[in-house]
Amino acid sequence: MGKLVINGQRPLNGEVSISGSKNASVAVLPATVLLDGPCTIENVPDIDDVKYLKTILLELGAEVREIDRNALYIDASKVEKYTATYDMVKSMRASYYFLGALTGKLGKAEVAFPGGCDFGFRPMDQHIKGFEALGAKVDIKHGIIKTNTDKLVGTQIYLDVVSVGATINIMLAAVKAKGTTTIENPAKEPHVVDVANFLNAMGADIKGAGTDVIKINGVERLPGGGIHTIIPDYIEAGTFMIAAAATRGDVKVRDIIPKHVESLSAKLTEVGVKLEFGEDYIRVAGNGKLSRANIKTLPYPGFPTDLHPPMAALLCLADGTSTVTEGIWDMRFQYIDELKRMGAKIRLEGRIAVIEGVPSLSGAPVRAMDLRAGASLVIAGLTAEGKTIVHDIKYIDRGYEDFESKLRNLGAEIERI
Repeated sequence: MGKLVINGQRPLNGEVSISGSKNASVAVLPATVLLDGPCTIENVPDIDDVKYLKTILLELGAEVREIDRNALYIDASKVEKYTATYDMVKSMRASYYFLGALTGKLGKAEVAFPGGCDFGFRPMDQHIKGFEALGAKVDIKHGIIKTNTDKLVGTQIYLDVVSVGATINIMLAAVKAKGTTTIENPAKEPHVVDVANFLNAMGADIKGAGTDVIKINGVERLPGGGIHTIIPDYIEAGTFMIAAAATRGDVKVRDIIPKHVESLSAKLTEVGVKLEFGEDYIRVAGNGKLSRANIKTLPYPGFPTDLHPPMAALLCLADGTSTVTEGIWDMRFQYIDELKRMGAKIRLEGRIAVIEGVPSLSGAPVRAMDLRAGASLVIAGLTAEGKTIVHDIKYIDRGYEDFESKLRNLGAEIERI
């Protein structure tokens, strides 16, 4: 199994170009099942999660061709299979989007409970609530979620909990339903908007994505035939912004939508990092002392849960006592013991990490517990004295394209073994 070896205390300097959004891609690819014709998707990140989804699409009967490394031609118009087995979905959480897509296309789906990063219980109740409200019967047996319906009919759905997965899955199921579906209290994340934009480009009628109410007017068919470009990955952008700040570097993070990282930008400014904003870039200069901060993760536009572990690594080096409150996932803190190996002073009080800043971290062997925890350990290694070895980097490969290559181009001494 691969590992990253990092010799730390080298400031990052230069420019880095951000790849397409992981979270948008893993929803848009299953959404292609709904189309009655082909489509082209550009700016797709070359990451393991995308590779898993391409395999599932092929096994369902879709045609998938690589135009180049970051562009795909997909024709799922002849998909008739409605079963995604455990072997197909075990590697990633977002495979549950095939439930909504296959139910919307074929009126039935059988998808095994998905895998992916383990950072707490993530219920499917809001997904199921939405499918049943649209007229589907849902059964769960032997680890398989089954949906079945003769006809999906538009309705009003209120989400008790803001859920990105449920919002997107309901959109996928409702896009061909008869009548109008209204989703109240939906997730507003940029990738929710991107999925709606993709579906609209292919013939859907979705309004209000990114607001408090999403309205979906069902259509009989989605002709496809269009081209969609995936939005930039604001979590990757945030990761590099934090890495630049933590290493006291000076990095221009390019090809992004600065608005998507407003909550992070506000916190970096608060801790003493200098930011310069352009139309499609943010320059991050972290050459001064870092000040303490209190952070709570919230649904968008709040501080992203996916940037919680990387930001915690930075706060380990800030003067004073900082806190990170996790408002989304109950087991997001698995990285803490690994940072402690490197000399971090962190204690956990329920869902709050209390971080006492230290002058520096020390290199040590550590293990990535999930995707974003892996990114936090890499950032910690970049700042630490001596050598850090990050094991289990399969998690990092799930969501970051060319992570160590981009860091090397910024001056990091990092090697994959």
